[in-house]
Amino acid sequence: MSNLVATKNGSTAKSNSNVPTFPMWSSWIDELFNKELPPVFTSNFNTGITLPKVNIKETKDSYYVEMAVPGLKKSDFTVDLDNKILSITADSKTENQENEDNLIRREFGYSSFKRSFTLPETVNEDKIKAEYKNGVLSIHLPKLEEAIQKPARTIKIT
Repeated sequence: MSNLVATKNGSTAKSNSNVPTFPMWSSWIDELFNKELPPVFTSNFNTGITLPKVNIKETKDSYYVEMAVPGLKKSDFTVDLDNKILSITADSKTENQENEDNLIRREFGYSSFKRSFTLPETVNEDKIKAEYKNGVLSIHLPKLEEAIQKPARTIKIT
């Protein structure tokens, strides 16, 4: 007994029900690439720093950029300003060596990141300050005097 079977491309083919059917080679390939990979293959193998998250806050007279980057030293950071682009870079290198009897083990670690932000025209570039304290890099970006929002006031009519 034969049956009509729809194939993947929409055409029909005769199938003999007494003969075992096997998936076509193309369907095996499709299944392989459409499957989700196990987490071990999709995890980030980089054990260094991932791109740190940033909080940016605006007040009436300043902008504040805060970046949580624990475990680094102040000397690991470089903060540059070039043509209204603020760039924050960190490079960290660690080297541990352990001696146990005749065994010597060395573990090297290197991590780095760079985040860049375009500053608004209202930032007073000459008064930018950065501080690293308790694992948080804070950058204070004061506004130009003419850009500071003045408080509301009532104008007397004469």
